[in-house]
Amino acid sequence: MFVGMGAARVRDLFKQAQEKAPCIVFIDEIDAIGKKRDSGQFGGNDEREQTLNQLLAEMDGFDGSKGVIILAATNRPETLDKALLRPGRFDRRIPVELPDVSGREAILKVHSHDVKMAADIDFKTIALATAGASGADLANIVNEAALRAVKMNRREVTQADLEESVEVVIAGAQRKGMVVSPEEKKVIAYHEIGHALVAALQKKSAPVHKITIIPRTSGALGYTMQVAEEETFLKSKEELFNKIVTYTGGRCAEELIFNMQTSGASNDIEQATKLARAMVTRLGMSEDFDMMALETLNNAYLGGDATLACSAETAAKIDDQVLAIIKKAHAMAREILAAHQEKLHELAGYLLTKETITGTEFMAILNGEMTPQEEKESIPKVEAENK
Repeated sequence: MFVGMGAARVRDLFKQAQEKAPCIVFIDEIDAIGKKRDSGQFGGNDEREQTLNQLLAEMDGFDGSKGVIILAATNRPETLDKALLRPGRFDRRIPVELPDVSGREAILKVHSHDVKMAADIDFKTIALATAGASGADLANIVNEAALRAVKMNRREVTQADLEESVEVVIAGAQRKGMVVSPEEKKVIAYHEIGHALVAALQKKSAPVHKITIIPRTSGALGYTMQVAEEETFLKSKEELFNKIVTYTGGRCAEELIFNMQTSGASNDIEQATKLARAMVTRLGMSEDFDMMALETLNNAYLGGDATLACSAETAAKIDDQVLAIIKKAHAMAREILAAHQEKLHELAGYLLTKETITGTEFMAILNGEMTPQEEKESIPKVEAENK
């Protein structure tokens, strides 16, 4: 009974548009009706095809002087029918990418207009810490910061609120009620300092911004946050390899100090493998395969899953290359930590007592700028008594 309803609604839409001109017709998620039509199949009477055909027919007879502009949005441009993208129809494509650092800063300022902010807010720092965030994520960060300020009975949002809300969006809220045994807490502290120490002692690695061993609702028992001093768009082979070395630093610290391996490195393993595989298959950063593309990226706008485009024999060789990169990174991280074992113990002890430390504190202890006495004085008295 509903056959032809889609086509009838398209006709009605364009009739209304011409009556109300000048106006804008906006079709959201156009891939719902604009997908590629089946080719070479006889007897097809698909309702979606009829709707698309009607849309194509209406757009074909469109007069540019009537003052009607047609816009459409989709996350899947590669699935659209070629006839829809022909000149005279949707012939201008505007990719809306994730914002860069200046874009993120501007978006944060827009969303903070209706919120009382402290005078010393540095939006640039927050923008640098939120690489890859969308406009909706940034709006959520400002909202979370406002909620935190209200919970703490303050009348304005501070820099600390914004920084904490970045962590809430990235890693989840703090789970202060979660009880972690002293033995596990010690392992987590060494694991996180392992990451931070390896990152700090390598060249071309983003500076450490914060280290915490407070569990989060995302399941993370602790994490090390690195924030680049400026946003870059190109990554060298050395930078990517250093990132993998940093990912392996946590497991290396566990092996070096406790002579054991825990499940705490599960996310590190996933990220390191993903990065090493991308280096081999898509970025041409392996000697054996040179600049050969071995993987195709599907839909950059919806997560970008990759599909291997090679034989089974080549796939096995890719696995060998990925393993070799990770093994080399693991060995390098172990070497760095073994050479700085004393600092590893000192920093892990400080983190265990304080639970959260800033990058400034971390670098001061690493560079010997903070004496053991100053370290003790910087620990809150309540925590010292509890200890």
